[in-house]
Amino acid sequence: MVTTTGELTASAASPTKDPSRTAARATAGLRDLLPPELAAARDLREVAPADARELTRVLLRRLAALEEGTREYSYVRATLVEMNLSLVRYAIRRFTAHREPQEDLLQVGAVGLIKAIDRFDPDLGAEFTTFALPTVLGEIRRHFRDTTWAVHVPRRLQELRIVLAKAQERLAQELDRAPTVAELAGHLRLSAEEVVEGLTASNGHTAGSLDTGTEDDDRPGSLGERLGEEDPDLSRVEDLLALKPLVAALPERERLILSMRFCEDLTQSQIGARLGVSQMHVSRLLSRTLRRLREGLEED
Repeated sequence: MVTTTGELTASAASPTKDPSRTAARATAGLRDLLPPELAAARDLREVAPADARELTRVLLRRLAALEEGTREYSYVRATLVEMNLSLVRYAIRRFTAHREPQEDLLQVGAVGLIKAIDRFDPDLGAEFTTFALPTVLGEIRRHFRDTTWAVHVPRRLQELRIVLAKAQERLAQELDRAPTVAELAGHLRLSAEEVVEGLTASNGHTAGSLDTGTEDDDRPGSLGERLGEEDPDLSRVEDLLALKPLVAALPERERLILSMRFCEDLTQSQIGARLGVSQMHVSRLLSRTLRRLREGLEED
């Protein structure tokens, strides 16, 4: 006799305090729905792969008929998850190039499997594996996108990194060398700027510690101790190069005042004595000259 949904729900509402007895009732009710060769199995979670697909269909129909939150519902749902973990392991094989631990990926994929079980509608006639595999893969990709990048990178660049990696591998096999940016751009029909942007973004996927040494160098000290620092004198060089044509365009007397003030380090009084003018007049000339030079630099 087939156990009805009402009988299963009533057994969940009974005042029993032994979960194993409740699970046993659920198992017995499920076995009544199965073919004889499956009903004879001691553990429904350890059936042969050939029978797993048919059993999954039966359990999904039963799950749709049960009330969510009951012990029977949880038991059937957990059985479906354990029976279909092989689907998650199959999906993980596509990500063998990643360094993420397989146990972590299995847990993430199991979350996608649970979502697929909850969303699947057996009345639509679709095959569960066809429905569940994209959901599992999407959950794993979302995990890589949201948690494994050392630096936050827009999703567009994350996806471009994967496309570039595949293109690099393919072109390297065809050319027998690493492809150039132009070759990647031509192969993917992208601009060179987009390719460079994607290659630069890929550097944000992993990060190394500055306290570690380099593998290809025997010199002592960590990487952080050997990194160069920003040289403030470099900006002075740029300023001097920008000032050179501006100073050359000044009248001769103003250039002379600048030379005596900043090269000979004379005071305004000493400059005035040399030129035969007052210190106040030198101050006005110097302020006007410096203002003109400053405005010229800002325009550039």
